[in-house]
Amino acid sequence: MSRSTALLTDQYELTMVQAALRSGAAHRRCVFEVFGRRLPAGRRYGAFAGTGRMLEGLQRFRFGDEALGFLRERGVVDEPTLDFLADYRFSGTITGYAEGEIWFPHSPVLRVEATFAEACLLETYILSVLNHDSAIASAGSRMVQAAGGTVAEGGRPCVEMGSRRTQEASAAASARAAAVVGFAATSNLQAGYDYGIPTLGTAAHAFTLLHDTEEEAFAAQVEAFGPGTTLLVDTYDVEAAVRKAVEVAGPELGAVRLDSGDLVEQAFMVRDLLDSLGSTSTRIIVSSDLDEHAIARLAAAPVDSYGVGTRLVTGAGAPTAGMVYKLVQHEDDAGRPVPVEKAAEGKTSRGGVKHPVRTFGSSGTASAELIGVGSLPETADDARELQVPLVVDGEVQPGRTGPDGVARAAERHRASFAELPREAHRLSEGEPVIPTVFQ
Repeated sequence: MSRSTALLTDQYELTMVQAALRSGAAHRRCVFEVFGRRLPAGRRYGAFAGTGRMLEGLQRFRFGDEALGFLRERGVVDEPTLDFLADYRFSGTITGYAEGEIWFPHSPVLRVEATFAEACLLETYILSVLNHDSAIASAGSRMVQAAGGTVAEGGRPCVEMGSRRTQEASAAASARAAAVVGFAATSNLQAGYDYGIPTLGTAAHAFTLLHDTEEEAFAAQVEAFGPGTTLLVDTYDVEAAVRKAVEVAGPELGAVRLDSGDLVEQAFMVRDLLDSLGSTSTRIIVSSDLDEHAIARLAAAPVDSYGVGTRLVTGAGAPTAGMVYKLVQHEDDAGRPVPVEKAAEGKTSRGGVKHPVRTFGSSGTASAELIGVGSLPETADDARELQVPLVVDGEVQPGRTGPDGVARAAERHRASFAELPREAHRLSEGEPVIPTVFQ
């Protein structure tokens, strides 16, 4: 089995369990919900991602002998708690928004139903996965839309290439989240291996600098990969490099990549030059700290695809989705459900189990996120229920993990975004494109 995820947590999750075991409340049935109180500044919607990774990690959430020995040596918890952890297997139920779904402020994107001890232990792990992946997906979705939509929708492809700008595990997670929202490929081989995402990559400036001349570098690459390769043409002089690239590879040259300077101006110059040299089918790929705004500025330029790195893997200025994990209901000693809520100023939560649906206007466009408390809201027949079963009695439901989970999530995102009002395409700051209404 792959490495356990059980220690990817905060100490207070375990100390709360110890105290609850002593008080007798640890085995009370509880409901926790995950939601975000607000969208990042300027965002009109969020993209929910990370479910598949979270479920994969849930299956490895086990306290083995080494972990228990570490906890015992540090004196983190007492022996009865260690005994509880040794036998820990999540046996509850998790429902939530399908991965790829659009979310809004207060959307109950995940519901965890289990004993307090079982559910409490998962808080940090669940939030660390969902906050990271949803932040990347929300930024990536805006980038894909700025590029004209997914490739299937006629947009220019976006390629994730941010591995060198983030922590190594986050790099593969970011590539996965990007694929969920329509990125066509990644440079990260681990993401390709784990999730079946197409991988791309040719050479960096170091390869050109290694050789005595640019022509030698281009010739070596073409010899290795054929004329359909992509040549990086901005190590020295772009115009001279394009001429050398066509001379070496011929008119069948696959693509050239621009990674610095005024990308709009250079794209027009390079397109004209390629066409004049007979390389009319050679594509132009641009990179260099692109975000959704830079991609939008390149919309009129003769660019064929975008390589996106730093700004994507850091959430384009919003590196977390700001989601929280809150207890909203527990059973009392008589087994009756008791809604509970946090009332602290600025950090309130609403008690009771939430049942969200999305309503639609006469044109079929989403009109509101309607949330019933305690039961499904009364609404039109064409409203779409948003939560789906993810884990039932401890068993992860099929089709949510691995490559199948990514493909399924990508389709859910495409369909969900298509339901939104046109305002969702705007990159300017504004309110969420539909309101959240509690009933």
